[in-house]
Amino acid sequence: MRKIILGTDWWTDCDDAVALRLICRAVKSNDIRLLGIGINACMELSVASLKGFLLAEGIENIPIGIDLDAVDFGGNPPYQERLAKSFCPSISNTDAQDALRLYRRLLASAQEKVEIVEIGYPQVLASLLKSGADDISDKSGIALVQQKVSKFWVMAGKWDADGEKENNFCRNPRSRLAGKEFCELCPIPVTFLGWEVGYGVLTGGNLPGNDHLHHVLCDHGSEHGRHSWDPMLVLMALIGDEEKAGYRTVSGTACVDPDTGANHFVVDANGMHKFVVKAQPDSYYEKQINQLL
Repeated sequence: MRKIILGTDWWTDCDDAVALRLICRAVKSNDIRLLGIGINACMELSVASLKGFLLAEGIENIPIGIDLDAVDFGGNPPYQERLAKSFCPSISNTDAQDALRLYRRLLASAQEKVEIVEIGYPQVLASLLKSGADDISDKSGIALVQQKVSKFWVMAGKWDADGEKENNFCRNPRSRLAGKEFCELCPIPVTFLGWEVGYGVLTGGNLPGNDHLHHVLCDHGSEHGRHSWDPMLVLMALIGDEEKAGYRTVSGTACVDPDTGANHFVVDANGMHKFVVKAQPDSYYEKQINQLL
């Protein structure tokens, strides 16, 4: 069984929740094992609302980590309050582990290689790669990733033109620097799904009124569906093959400008990085995701 660690901003947008529904479905059907979730944007009810969503999905005992320093992203997510009060009112952010230590612990204890799926900001991944030996493992973060991770699947960037900017890389100085560091330091393959891929693919508008995910979408103002950046990345990762998921890939080397967050890509057939391009009409991906929701 494939094993996955999920990183998410679980921030103001609702596409993270749609993506997490897909992961929960895969967990319950025994297609994957979810080892843990790291939250990389810290708001008052981040952990309580994420834990509440998992409980509403019938998923328990998933370790959650959070970057408590990540309070500089702004925004106001109304869905978090509803989820926290409805399903998990007694949990606070300090009840979660530190996200970096959670990642190091999960990787150090893994008996076989895992995959990391990231649908949020990159600073925890960058911190992992920069980390040194500690009480959890005598290996550096780069050594742990080389030994224990087979692939990163990352929703970030805008790859349809050079020098474009996308939220997960360019949101603030923290994310811009982390994007640069992740692209430079990561020693294993990375597949990026960019903003241009998920935009215009609307999913989640077909849910019944009593579904907690429907309430999340409504709280966001997207009761008729939301652009599918995170769900498309997650579904591709769950399928585990870009072409089978309906994409063609461009190989090369990605980099991020730490001052502006602009992303660049040098095409190279032997490069460790890929970004995906849709090989099917938007309706193809919409149908796949909505059927799974």
